[in-house]
Amino acid sequence: MNIHEHQAKQILKKYGAVVPEGIFGLTVDEVVEKAKSLKTEKYVLKAQIHAGGRGKAGGVKILNTLEELSRASKELLGKTLVTHQTGPEGREVKRLYVEESSNIDREFYLSCLVDRASSKIAFISSDQGGMDIEEVAKKTPEKIITTKLEISDEISEEDCQNIVKIFNLNNDQKKQAISLIKSIYTMFISTDANMVEVNPLILTKEEKIICLDAKVNFDSNALFRHPEIMDLRDLNEENPTEIEASKHDLSYIKLDGSIGCMVNGAGLAMATMDIIKLYGEEPANFLDVGGGASKEKVSEALKIILSDKNVKGILINIFGGIMRCDVLAKGVVEAAKKIDIRVPLVVRLAGTNFKEGKEILDNSGLKIISAENLDDAAKKIVEAIK
Repeated sequence: MNIHEHQAKQILKKYGAVVPEGIFGLTVDEVVEKAKSLKTEKYVLKAQIHAGGRGKAGGVKILNTLEELSRASKELLGKTLVTHQTGPEGREVKRLYVEESSNIDREFYLSCLVDRASSKIAFISSDQGGMDIEEVAKKTPEKIITTKLEISDEISEEDCQNIVKIFNLNNDQKKQAISLIKSIYTMFISTDANMVEVNPLILTKEEKIICLDAKVNFDSNALFRHPEIMDLRDLNEENPTEIEASKHDLSYIKLDGSIGCMVNGAGLAMATMDIIKLYGEEPANFLDVGGGASKEKVSEALKIILSDKNVKGILINIFGGIMRCDVLAKGVVEAAKKIDIRVPLVVRLAGTNFKEGKEILDNSGLKIISAENLDDAAKKIVEAIK
């Protein structure tokens, strides 16, 4: 689960990190009124969306007076920002963040994330802050240090030294940076975070180490342990269809293709999407109905797939284990009676009660194309939408 910058900074501050003082608001009047409490010569106004690249898209402005802040807030609130992370449709700005300005001397990059390949926690540090770290890795990989840590309650002094050495700081500055790293590590472990990114991390002309920007992502599977973090969820920043799917305990991710997929099991879902691509088409979604789906759940899954206007055909691929094929078939038939399915539908069933499931589909009167195996199913759905 992603959260906004202003929320991420408050959590980091709680664990001891130094961040600029700031306020957020949902209306222009609220922003301007709250900004009066800031002790600063200039105001830094930031659009709050779940995407990077806001500065280049016009989502960050430095302003001299409250009057300028008011005018800029009116322009920014409700504006659609298009960045390299939003896609061409962009994101509407529905909240604003204002913070005190900082006298920047140097900029660094610092992040902490779960490295699944090594089952360790990785800190990535660079003296090239304020830039796209992927570009830095491509052009000047020597400017990046990755430090992998065994998971434990605390981070060692030696690991902290390794992480900060690329910053080339003096002793006092280094102490501040190490203190920050310890704060980030404690926060990362305590909150079940997946990723913490500070870009840029700055050294001010007053020789203070400050988190000038912050992005945090949490493990959604662990949110039941952190209701206070769950409360930070902003549904305005999420795909409405994905929100609807989560209400029915469906794992759904919208993609850009034309073939809707309904599969049980994440591994089988990935294989299904791969073979669709192999035959020259693109999947419209990832959708895992799970192992014990009811016919009601299957029905909702079909409705969600068909709500995507880009879907030209549907491939249902079920390997019955806990999930019985006859239950799936009943759900498909029930949904088809409620929804006008006007696109080709290919179904491949295997496993528990697949004969009964096939019989239900064959006797339904629906125009369903049966497939013997996954390869056959992919060929048939690709051919059917041509």
